[in-house]
Amino acid sequence: MTNISGTQSAAKLQKTLGLWHIIIIGLAYIQPMTLFDTFGLVAEESNSHVPTSYIIALVAILFTSISYGHMIRRYPSSGSAYTYAQKSIHPNVGFMVGWSSLLDYLLSPMVNIILAIIYLEALFPSVNHWVWVIVLTAFMTGVNLRGARFVANFNSWIVFVQLIVISIFTGLLFYKLNAGFNADGTLTAEAPQLWSLEPFWNSLTSVGALITGATLLCFSFTGFDSLSSLAEETKDTEKTLPRAIFLTALIAGVIFIISSYFMQLYFPNNPATYFKDIAATQPEILLVGNGLFSPFTLHMFQLFITVTFQSLVLSFAIVTVMASGISAHAGVSRLMYVMGRDGVINKKIFGHISPKSFTPSYNIMIVGAVALTAGFMDLDIVISMISFGALTAFTFVNLSVISRYALRDGRTKSFKEIFSFVIIPLLGFISIFAMWLEIEETALKYGLWWAMFGIMYLGYKTKGFKQPAPQHNEFDDTHH
Repeated sequence: MTNISGTQSAAKLQKTLGLWHIIIIGLAYIQPMTLFDTFGLVAEESNSHVPTSYIIALVAILFTSISYGHMIRRYPSSGSAYTYAQKSIHPNVGFMVGWSSLLDYLLSPMVNIILAIIYLEALFPSVNHWVWVIVLTAFMTGVNLRGARFVANFNSWIVFVQLIVISIFTGLLFYKLNAGFNADGTLTAEAPQLWSLEPFWNSLTSVGALITGATLLCFSFTGFDSLSSLAEETKDTEKTLPRAIFLTALIAGVIFIISSYFMQLYFPNNPATYFKDIAATQPEILLVGNGLFSPFTLHMFQLFITVTFQSLVLSFAIVTVMASGISAHAGVSRLMYVMGRDGVINKKIFGHISPKSFTPSYNIMIVGAVALTAGFMDLDIVISMISFGALTAFTFVNLSVISRYALRDGRTKSFKEIFSFVIIPLLGFISIFAMWLEIEETALKYGLWWAMFGIMYLGYKTKGFKQPAPQHNEFDDTHH
């Protein structure tokens, strides 16, 4: 295969993905069963109002998903927020958005490996965790080297089974609550009752706490925005991808809100009351459900069935987090490819497409190497750092719509245009800004350090900011 300019392979990404392929990849990335993992952390931060934090996060995400749709129609590139800010605001701004997004995307495969290790250690406590790190990273990398269509097909049945597991567990919670019991025992008059509004709002509700919970839940929704990185592999991109992004966020949000409502009713108090490790609650949630099976089993078999249920679901949870990690791996490798194609990072390495698999194979292997550092990382720190990258991308996608359509193109001549290109993205920006005000100190500290390194590198790349960051002339800015 010949090279372009002696550096970049002439092979290109192939358009093989339809609407449901994209939604499946998105749901696999989001991983619906993540609600079991984040429940303890968000319950603590939101003062036991997890479903309300999900609602706040979903509203912000839906506004932002509409902005992603506008930008995809204008710039159907795998560069996502990086490309949108680069083309709509300024190349240097685009680089910093891409750099911040790398923090989010690079850590997403890693967090799924950490979660898988938590589950595996619950099942096989005597095995050294580095064995799991190496095996899981190799598997995730190998699947991605097969291509995006293979990733979608691999993930489809995993998403389906996740929804079944969530439905069964939520149904069992409903049965127990309806019978007058929660995790504390018999429901008292003071405890939230079935169909109570208390999981959403009560006398202890703090708006700041709810928003803090919502910033953590940005982690739960990060898959929806990564779908934009599949733009160059999607059939009828400008029509299919905006719909897929909105539907992925909406479907996931509805699942999260309904399930977390019943979980909050069943575990109504401080999560430390129920869980030894609130940062990794899925294994304990499945065991705390011991009493859930009592209506269906004899007492002597009750514990056996519960432990078996926990083992089966944990085993499947390992598969689900790997599916999420595989989708995350696909997203970051495409972002790195576009940044490499532009030349802001090494074009020969990062801008390479394999002529055999039509994948950014070098990037896939680099992301795999980074994922190996999961053995050193703590889950809560990684989730916090992901929030910084995600909020940066979401913020500038909304601003890019206003800059591109309203300011540069003058698309403000009717109420429909003002509503679409000013009001909606402004509401998205305000929603995300509210989360910035409540972001955790750890996320802000590490995020600002990462941004500082990015600014220094940008200064070097632009010869002291005397010229704009390089970009690929793929789109005509006069195109509407």
